[in-house]
Amino acid sequence: MKLVTYMVKADELNIQSQDGMLARLGWVRDGHVIDVGLAQQCMELAQNLVFPYRLATDMLTFLQRGEQERDFLQRLDQALGQRDWLRLQVEGEPVALALAEVDLFAPIATPSSLRDFYAFEEHVRTCRQKRGLGMVPQWYEIPVFYFSNHQAVIGPEAPVKKPAYTNQLDYELEIACVIGKRGKNIKREEALAHIAGFMIMNDWSARDAQLQEVAVGLGPAKGKDFATSLGPWLVTTDELEDCRAGERWSLTMRARVNGRELSKGNTKDLHWTFAQMIERASAECELVPGDVIGSGTVGTGCLLELGEEVHPYLQPGDVVELEIERLGLLRNTIVE
Repeated sequence: MKLVTYMVKADELNIQSQDGMLARLGWVRDGHVIDVGLAQQCMELAQNLVFPYRLATDMLTFLQRGEQERDFLQRLDQALGQRDWLRLQVEGEPVALALAEVDLFAPIATPSSLRDFYAFEEHVRTCRQKRGLGMVPQWYEIPVFYFSNHQAVIGPEAPVKKPAYTNQLDYELEIACVIGKRGKNIKREEALAHIAGFMIMNDWSARDAQLQEVAVGLGPAKGKDFATSLGPWLVTTDELEDCRAGERWSLTMRARVNGRELSKGNTKDLHWTFAQMIERASAECELVPGDVIGSGTVGTGCLLELGEEVHPYLQPGDVVELEIERLGLLRNTIVE
């Protein structure tokens, strides 16, 4: 399923922020968003399906409730599919709306935590070569990550404000998984069962600030913490089984700036798999539903790697589109 956090455009004047009361949980089918709460009410009123409780209407609660909640939602989707679901209403409110009639937020507006790994070898090697450096041997020993700002998450179509302290604003083309099952000291062989699904991630970077910080031996901090884009939806792992071979998924990744394709890669090229990342992240540390784990940048997936001769760093007015096969399109515009 493609799970979304959304708001009806007609309600926009009444909402204060993306985590306000009018944000809803839904799923995408045939170019429409189906509302979880309304769909459950509709099916129960028609006596097609009865659940022992109300299903979650926000993503974090949905994930926290675990496998049973996901099973219930799949049953709801199947029951709805047996009806003329585009015509269904509850007290005059349609159960499904066209995507053009809603605004999508980040699937998880405020993740429980946000870790970003450094797992694509081509990206690491190329960026180090540009600084006259070879590969660090330790990179091949353990998957490494940093914590980013889980309070600075934005969704598709949201503007990205260019920080006043940078002249080198960059995008990063990444895939992220969302943890759906609590665990500590998770073994690699069991790790995939802890993934609820995948989404696109843009780990925006202020390269000049980042360079200052890492030269001191810490960071990145201000180089990263102003924005991270996630979305447009969370695709559950069952929908991607035909793309999986063992611990790896094969999904084409692309990035465009102002319509021009600059980056292309594939998720299968990860040196460190998500199973290995989860094993490392959970070592003596409990992972909880709603934790987000980013892959790091795919090879060719940022301007730092490509070089300013290919494209200058981002400026207000630039439109950045990240696209991953089966995971949708994540678009943001840079503003002052």
